[in-house]
Amino acid sequence: MSPLASYRRLFELAGPAYVAVAFVARLPLAMSQLGTLLLVSGATGSYGLGGLAAGALAIANAVGAPFAGSLADRIGQRQVVLVQSLAGAASLTLLVALVHGGAADAAVVAVAALAGLTMPQVGPLARARWRPITGGQRRLVDVAFSYEGAADEASFAIGPALVGLGVVAFSPSGALLLAAAMLAVFGTAFALHPTARTTRGEGPQLPTGRLFSPALVVLITAQLLIGVLFGATQTGTTVLATEVGQPGLAGLVHATLGVGSALAGIATAFIPERIGPERRILVAASALLVFSVPLLLVDGLPALVLVVGILGFAVAPFMIGVFTLGERVVHPSRVATTMTVLASATGLGYALGSGVAGRLADQHGYTAAFAVTVSAMAIAVILVVASQRLLRNALAAAKPAPELVTAA
Repeated sequence: MSPLASYRRLFELAGPAYVAVAFVARLPLAMSQLGTLLLVSGATGSYGLGGLAAGALAIANAVGAPFAGSLADRIGQRQVVLVQSLAGAASLTLLVALVHGGAADAAVVAVAALAGLTMPQVGPLARARWRPITGGQRRLVDVAFSYEGAADEASFAIGPALVGLGVVAFSPSGALLLAAAMLAVFGTAFALHPTARTTRGEGPQLPTGRLFSPALVVLITAQLLIGVLFGATQTGTTVLATEVGQPGLAGLVHATLGVGSALAGIATAFIPERIGPERRILVAASALLVFSVPLLLVDGLPALVLVVGILGFAVAPFMIGVFTLGERVVHPSRVATTMTVLASATGLGYALGSGVAGRLADQHGYTAAFAVTVSAMAIAVILVVASQRLLRNALAAAKPAPELVTAA
C-alpha cells in the first residue's frame, strides 16, 4: 500500500469527525504554555516569572500525564480525558482571574501548575488509539504515527499562532480563555468519541507488561532534549519580539517551527521501511544541531522566521522516530503509558528550556536563550550516536505485538 493510500485508509477507518476532534483537542495545551508566558510576563514585567509559570504548567503536565496514561490503560480513556478536559478548562480560567486580580507570584505559579496537572495529553492518547483502530497492521500504525507527529507539530504551529492572534486582537487573557473554551468543548468530544472505548484495559489491576528499559530511557532523554529546544526557542523568540516592539508576533514567529515540522512529518511516511527509526532519529538529530546554530546570529524577526522555519523541518522526523521506537519496544498493555511518558519528557524539557533560557535572557538577552537550544541539540547528537546499537538490539528483541481486541 502506497503512503497516500495508507493515509486514505487511516482516515476511512477512524472517520473524519475523529480526526478533526483529535486535532483540535490538542491545541489548548499548545496554546497554554505560550499564553501563560505572555500573560504573566506582561503583567509582571519579568520574563523569569513568566518562564517559571509556563514551566510550572509544563512540569505539572509532565508529572501528571503518565499517571493519567496508566489509568487510561486500566479503565479506558473516556472517563480520564473527560475529567481532565473540564478541570483543565476551569484551571486556565482561574489563572486568568488571579493574574488580573494581582495575586501573589506563588499563587499564580501554583494555579499554572494546577492547569498543567489537569490538562490531558491528547496527542499521546490519540497515538494509543491507532493500533486498535487499524487492527494492529504494522504499516498503517507506522503511517498513523507519521500523521500524529505532523498533527502534533501543526498544533504547536497553530496553537502559538492562535495565541499571537488573540494577543493582537484582545490580550493574553483572551488567548488563554479561548484555550479554556476549546479544551472544554473539543476535549470532551475526544473523550466521548467511540474510539476511546477501544483502549480500555482489563480492570483495576495494573498492566503486567514491562515499561522501563535502557532503550526507553534513551528515548525519554531524547524527548527531554527536544522539549528544551521548544522551551528555549520559544523564550528567545518572545524576548526578541518584545525588544523590537512586537510581542504579539512571538506566537506567529514560533509557529513557523511547527509549519516546517508538520510538512516534514507528513513526508516521513514516504521514507522506505528499510531505513529504521533509530537511523532516522540519528539523521534528524544531526540536522537539528546544524539548523539551530544560525539562531546565535539572528538580530531581527525576518531572519528569525527563516531560521526557525528551517529548524522545524528536522523536529517531526526526530519525534516520530522516538515515538515509533517507544511503541515498538514496550508491551501492548503499556502503550498509552509509554506515549504519555514520552510526552511528559517533552514537557519537562520545555520547562527546563524555558526556565533556563528565561533567566539567561533577563541577564544577557535573546542570544543567550538561543544558546540553550544549540547546546541541547549537541547533547542530542551525542546521545543518539552512542545509543544506535542499543536501539537496534531493542527493536530486534521486540516481538510483533498481537492485535488488541476492542472492548465492549
